[in-house]
Amino acid sequence: MQLEIMDTTLRDGEQTQGISFSPREKLHLTQFLLTELGVDRVEIASAGVSKGELKAAEMIARWAGKNGYLDKIEVLGFIDGEKSLRWIYDAGLKGVNLLSKGSLRHLEKQLRKSPEQHARDIKNVVAKAEKMGISVNLYLEDWSNGMLSSPDYVSFLMEALKDEKIERFMLPDTLGILNPDQTYVFCRKMTETYPHLHFDFHAHNDYDLAVANVLAAVKAGIKGVHTTVNGLGERAGNTPLSSIVGVLHDHLKIKTNIQESNITRVSKLVERFSGIRIPVNKPVVGENVFTQTSGIHADGDSKDNLYYNELLPERFGRKRKYALGKLSGKASIKKNLEEIGLQLDPESLKQVTKRINELGDRKETITLDDLPYIIADVLDNGGENHHVFIKNYSLSLTHGMHPLASIQIEINGKLYEGASIGDGQYDAFMKALWGVYDRIGEKKPVLTDYRVAIPPGGKTDALVETVISWDFDGNTITTKGLDADQTVAALKATEKMLNVLEMRKQTFSKA
Repeated sequence: MQLEIMDTTLRDGEQTQGISFSPREKLHLTQFLLTELGVDRVEIASAGVSKGELKAAEMIARWAGKNGYLDKIEVLGFIDGEKSLRWIYDAGLKGVNLLSKGSLRHLEKQLRKSPEQHARDIKNVVAKAEKMGISVNLYLEDWSNGMLSSPDYVSFLMEALKDEKIERFMLPDTLGILNPDQTYVFCRKMTETYPHLHFDFHAHNDYDLAVANVLAAVKAGIKGVHTTVNGLGERAGNTPLSSIVGVLHDHLKIKTNIQESNITRVSKLVERFSGIRIPVNKPVVGENVFTQTSGIHADGDSKDNLYYNELLPERFGRKRKYALGKLSGKASIKKNLEEIGLQLDPESLKQVTKRINELGDRKETITLDDLPYIIADVLDNGGENHHVFIKNYSLSLTHGMHPLASIQIEINGKLYEGASIGDGQYDAFMKALWGVYDRIGEKKPVLTDYRVAIPPGGKTDALVETVISWDFDGNTITTKGLDADQTVAALKATEKMLNVLEMRKQTFSKA
């Protein structure tokens, strides 16, 4: 069975509090969702909402028309005569997801119309859409409540519309009230009563049951499901695309067009555009979900992959990691040493493991790129692994002027100086630093993430932990700095990163 995936990150996902994608961001995400990820359809906007939405729709329509994706672009429209249809048509698009009322209570309280009037209004819009060359899918808003409290109304509406020019009937659990048993029964009722129609299921996650409900809906014969990247959406959000793909592929053995290897990339893209971080424990895409913390687990993986399941990180463009902390055993340390190409004799490994356990007990965060420093410290050869020193720096911050940085840095025994302005003190420092690296012909990494952690209730002199991630030739380097001054903490993290690069370069040259 081939299941359709319709992604509504750019429409329903944008209803997340505080999110507003720019027209260019909407275009870029639409392109990625269709060409790289492989979703079947993308709902990009609501008709008539704003000038920005219209601009985005026009940009997407031009791209989709040139590249053969126009029939995969959809816009939420309303039963307002020709108004929504005209907006869609003028934007250059050809698909409307028409919002009707799927429960009698919504119909009577919000529209104050009878079922007969509502059916006539829907038919009128469908007829106009056909004349304009616009295909119609129909949302039955609040359908879940309709099945619970007014099933006769749902039946009346379906009977009135089953022979209309409607390509898909879309069944939303608008308030996220259903459980999997109810979802199966209600969806099965629809697919058995109208086997010739195409039904989509649209879940919300208010009870944290969206993925389970989609699973039940597909078992009941639903032909399409709606998702959002990272589960964005109003209130508790929608069905996360990353989670449901694993469930469909592994548990139901259902085929989709989704390219699993690009799921992490699109999640990171949406994280960057939306400004909403991916929870570290979010299945498939969270930072920690492919990290084993227990030393026992690392030992089992070393012996026969005893703690693997079907969700292999390589499927999603990721790697398995082994956390460094108080629960780390020698097997965990060995796994991390293999990652950076180092080996230790048994006694040294024992000492390093003990030190990492001690640091973990103090709740210190330990990254893979901290490991060489810990080894150097334990084995009393720290100077041999330190090749780059930020010797001196002066950072100025003046109201009405750009911050200025003057730096002095030692690289392999040679002293260099640089200066630059920037948009902030750290930005000025980095521009001065990269100016030095440009002069000596050294390759530079790209900053990919910058996180600051301050203890809850921390005062102005509280210690600040700054964790910075960099990309260098496709490899991620993550280092941290700790100081009462946030900028100084960032400089410490940066100095560590420069030494990691230098150590890797020297290790590679020796090899």
